[in-house]
Amino acid sequence: MPRPVPNRRVPRHHPMLHHRSHGAEARPVRTSDLVLALLGVALLAGLALAAAFTLAAGTTTP
Repeated sequence: MPRPVPNRRVPRHHPMLHHRSHGAEARPVRTSDLVLALLGVALLAGLALAAAFTLAAGTTTP
């Protein structure tokens, strides 16, 4: 006879966040995380530089 209520266990495809104790060691940094962080910093710096040039160029023209 089939069960009237389906099984609620669902496979998880993402890691669960666990609270760490104060003495636990941190995970090693992955290379992909480092590359993404550096790319984000470079993009933000480029955007700030472009905004600075735009503002500076706009003030010199009559």
